[in-house]
Amino acid sequence: MDHTIKKKKPIPLKILIGVLTAVGIILLVAVVFIAYLSITEYYPKEQTEVLPVGKGTNHLNAGDSFTVMSWNIGYGALGDNADFFMDGGKSVKTADSARVEENMKAIMSEIDSVQADAIFLQETDRDSDRSSHLNEAQLLSSHLPNHESTFASNFKVPFVPYPLPPIGKVDSGIQILSAFPAYESYRVPLPCPFSWPVRVANLKRCLLVNRIHLDNSDHDLVLVNLHLEAYDSGEGKIEQTKQLVDFLENEYAAGNYVIAGGDFNQSFSNIDTSKYPLTEGLWQCGELDTSVFKSGWQCVMDNSVPTCRSLDKPYVDADKSNFQYYLIDGFIVSPNVTVNAVRTKDLGFKNTDHNPVVIRVTLEE
Repeated sequence: MDHTIKKKKPIPLKILIGVLTAVGIILLVAVVFIAYLSITEYYPKEQTEVLPVGKGTNHLNAGDSFTVMSWNIGYGALGDNADFFMDGGKSVKTADSARVEENMKAIMSEIDSVQADAIFLQETDRDSDRSSHLNEAQLLSSHLPNHESTFASNFKVPFVPYPLPPIGKVDSGIQILSAFPAYESYRVPLPCPFSWPVRVANLKRCLLVNRIHLDNSDHDLVLVNLHLEAYDSGEGKIEQTKQLVDFLENEYAAGNYVIAGGDFNQSFSNIDTSKYPLTEGLWQCGELDTSVFKSGWQCVMDNSVPTCRSLDKPYVDADKSNFQYYLIDGFIVSPNVTVNAVRTKDLGFKNTDHNPVVIRVTLEE
C-alpha cells in the first residue's frame, strides 16, 4: 500500500486574486452605500415648521363640540391579504398598485362617512416603493378640499437595503387633515433609539403639532398627531412617551386645550385589555403607564373592538376567533376638554391592519 502523503495543490494565483478582488468590491460597495445613506440621512434634531396645503374653512370657539378621527392607514398596502416580515410574516411588498388604489379608495370612503372635523393619519406615503409611489398625502388632501393638510416625515430613506428582496425607497409620515385652520404647524422630533449605522435606514419618529386659534379665547387648541416606536427593545417607547407627556402638560399649563392621538404602539394601563392577550413569539406591544399624567388627564381607548391586528399572517382566510389583536390606538386629552364619546369602528381589517378610532369632544368654557 502506498502511504505517500499527497500534497494539496495550491489555489491558482489567478483564482485567488479574483476571489479577493470580488470580496474587496463587495466590501467597497457596502462601505460606499452606508456612506451614501449616512450623508443623505433624514434626521432633523430641531423643531421645524410645517407648511399647510389648502385652508380649513371652519371657525372654533371655547364651548364648541367636534369630532376627531385617528387612523393608521398602513400606507395603503396592509389590507387583509397582507403579512409582514417584521411581525413574523414573510412578505416585504404586500400590495401591487391596483390593491394600493383599492385600499386608498376604501379609506377615503370611510373618512367621508365619519365626517370628522380633524383627522390624524399615520403611515401616509408620498413616494415609496412599497405603495407603488402613489402620493397618498396629496390624494387625501385633494379629496378633502375644505380641510387643511399638514404633513411631517418620519421615514424618509432613499433605499432601505433589507431584507431580501429589500424594502427600497420610503418617503412616509404622519398627516393631519383639519377643517380648522392652524396659525402654526410644526414637527417636533422624538428620541431615536437606534445607533449608527442601523439608524440611517430607520424611522425618525416625531410629533405633528397644529395650533388653532379660538375666536372667543386667548388660548389655543393644540392638536398632536403621533406614531411612537414599534420595533425597539422598549427604551425608545419610554423616552418618546416621556417627551410626549412633558410637551402635553406644558401646553395645558399654558392654558391651552390639548388633544393628542395616534398609534402609540402601546396599550393604556387604565384600559382593560384582557380580551386581547399577547401571544408569545409574536410582536409585543408596550404599556403606557397613565399614572404619569397629573389628575384630570384622560387616556382613552375603546376596548370593545381591537384597533390593530397582527401581520404574522394574512387575515383574509385566517381563523378570526384565534388571531392576535391589539389595543394600541387612542387619544390623550387635557382636563379642560370633555370627552363625550370614543368609538373604534370595526372595519374587519379589510383595507388596513388598523381600525379607525373616533372621539367626540367639547372644549370647556
